[in-house]
Amino acid sequence: MNLPVEVVRVFADPDGRFGNPLGIVDGRLVGESDRQRVAAELGYSETVYVDDAATGTLRIYTATREMAFAGHPTVGAAAWLHTHGHPVDTLQVPAGPIPVTRSGDFFAVRADTTWGSPWDWRQLATPEDVLAADPSSYSAGHTFLWSWQDEPAGIIRARAFAPAMGVVEDEATGSAVTQLTARLTRDLLVIQGTGSHLRTTWHPPTHATVGGRVLPADPRTHTI
Repeated sequence: MNLPVEVVRVFADPDGRFGNPLGIVDGRLVGESDRQRVAAELGYSETVYVDDAATGTLRIYTATREMAFAGHPTVGAAAWLHTHGHPVDTLQVPAGPIPVTRSGDFFAVRADTTWGSPWDWRQLATPEDVLAADPSSYSAGHTFLWSWQDEPAGIIRARAFAPAMGVVEDEATGSAVTQLTARLTRDLLVIQGTGSHLRTTWHPPTHATVGGRVLPADPRTHTI
């Protein structure tokens, strides 16, 4: 069958550029046994299966495994649900309920900063050092490179490499920046990848929000 796949760009910059593509699939169309394979074939850093739009019930898959929580998929799914007539204020994912807030095309989710993949944190001296990094040098695990771009203003330049999830470089990593927010104990603007913008708010002792602009991208079909 031809599987319809909706696509949004999550964490676009203020001019509507960049953002991390997210594949969104009606969960009723793909059985449990096929979800991992389909996510790998679609090739996004994450794919969301919407099991119940009215309640915001989701499952999240990378190319290699299911995730109990991830930032970019939950922010993107919240926006997609809103534009499709389901403006939920809470998403339901395996990790637990995820509160959602919205202002225009800016959507944010609030999560426990202990959720998500473990990262190897590497602070570099300058943004130029971050941009010069070679993804082929990071062949295992999850590595997050970052540098202050403007420390007083809380602006960070970052890149993330996640070959353990089948992702050479992740354009925008929501759960990672919530963890970084907790490590630095302050609100942040993280400019990641080619230029995606992720904004966080620190809610001690263990929570943070991550949000950004979500814009539609061209849908596609996939044969399963």
